[in-house]
Amino acid sequence: MTSYVITEGRLFIDGKWRDAIDKATAPTINPADGSEIAQIAQAGDADVDIAVDAARRAFDEGPWPRMTVHERAKLLYRVADLVERDAEEMAYRETVDMGKPIMFSSSVDVPIAIQLLRYYAGIATQLDGATRGAQTPTLNYTLRQPLGVVAAITPFNFPLLLALTKIAPALAAGNTVVHKPSPATPLTALKMAELFAEAGMPDGAMNVITGPGVELGEALVKHPGINKIAFTGSTEVGKSIIKGAADTLKKVTMELGGKSPHIIFADADLESALEYAFFGIFYNKGEICTAGSRLLVERPVYDEVVRRLAERATTLLPGDPLDPTTMFGPLAHRGQFEKVSEYVEIGKKEGARLVVGGEPYRPEGGPDGGLYFLPTIFADVDNGMRIAQEEIFGPVLCVIPFDTVEEAVRIANDTAYGLASGVHTRDLKKAITVAHAIHSGTTWVNTYNKYDSTTPYGGYKASGFGRECGPESMESYTQVKSVWIDVS
Repeated sequence: MTSYVITEGRLFIDGKWRDAIDKATAPTINPADGSEIAQIAQAGDADVDIAVDAARRAFDEGPWPRMTVHERAKLLYRVADLVERDAEEMAYRETVDMGKPIMFSSSVDVPIAIQLLRYYAGIATQLDGATRGAQTPTLNYTLRQPLGVVAAITPFNFPLLLALTKIAPALAAGNTVVHKPSPATPLTALKMAELFAEAGMPDGAMNVITGPGVELGEALVKHPGINKIAFTGSTEVGKSIIKGAADTLKKVTMELGGKSPHIIFADADLESALEYAFFGIFYNKGEICTAGSRLLVERPVYDEVVRRLAERATTLLPGDPLDPTTMFGPLAHRGQFEKVSEYVEIGKKEGARLVVGGEPYRPEGGPDGGLYFLPTIFADVDNGMRIAQEEIFGPVLCVIPFDTVEEAVRIANDTAYGLASGVHTRDLKKAITVAHAIHSGTTWVNTYNKYDSTTPYGGYKASGFGRECGPESMESYTQVKSVWIDVS
């Protein structure tokens, strides 16, 4: 793996790189060793105003919304080609900034990012309306038009993918964008700004501002020049955004937290179920909204499932995320490391049985300062415990026994969240019955954590609303106009 020297950290506004008005910067940190990667510009309210004004002008007066759908599609295809050209650097940035193993950055995140851009380039040419009948002698038809300026506020765990699930459809529809990445992981957002500019994106159509998450988020939410907020993050922050957006009647879509139930019935293919249960919680170090963090296991196979998962967890040792053989890297930032540590202590006090893990880890010969935490499994968890009800967002699995199908469904739905779920059984009728009964936006059957640009995902209940990916996402980046023409 080639190492890349990353020195830039400026704001990208109106087609130009610029410092924050007050020249403020802050470091972005490599979670594998605590070292500084680069100094990143820290925007303030005045910078937000400049970025939104640029996006507003680009929408109201610029060429992007007025291009033909084929011209917009061509540019998005060009961006996808550039990401593919710079795929190795993009994966490197994602890994050093977030701690995601390069194995996954290069084989999952970057390829799906390219797929997203190409998918929405195609969708750009398919936005259409319909003719309608009427009692009067008129021609009635509908148009699907862009909203205006979209603010994309994105999290630290999938910095590239969760940005493009918003930016790609927003641009495909003809909107302009102000992107605020997580302050912990800004590096791929800055690279994407560079590639959009190289592809020929008109000035102001794509802007990136970096800096303190709460302050910039609030400024974007309150700004009257923003028409929509597309947010992925915690439920608590999502609620505050919804409240703030009400004053200016902004459209909002919310992809929020999860405490996803992952159910293993006794008649499941146990080898397969164990593989997906393990992958469902420990992929991306558990820093994934859809993590199968509540594993519900039918009693006849409960002890075996706990034992075998624990045995495997002891072999999954954290390591250098730039090592191509590493499958489990450090947590993304210090705050997340401390949160996971705190929840482990809560689980112990609540009386759950700690089977494996539960403590920090220093790779042999590795540097001090790495935010490594061992894969952790709690067994004999009661669904009312905090570790079963609250999103930990880390490598902590809660295993819960059940006796009947009805009990499994009841426990699965006994949570504020409703983002995802999983079911493992050889009984097709049971699988369909349970999949339909669980209150979640996605249910995987005999698999887990599968995604594709063509297929929507999003939440029920406290996991939010709106859908990302698939043609369904375009509903939230467009608005419908009815046109009546008198033909008498």
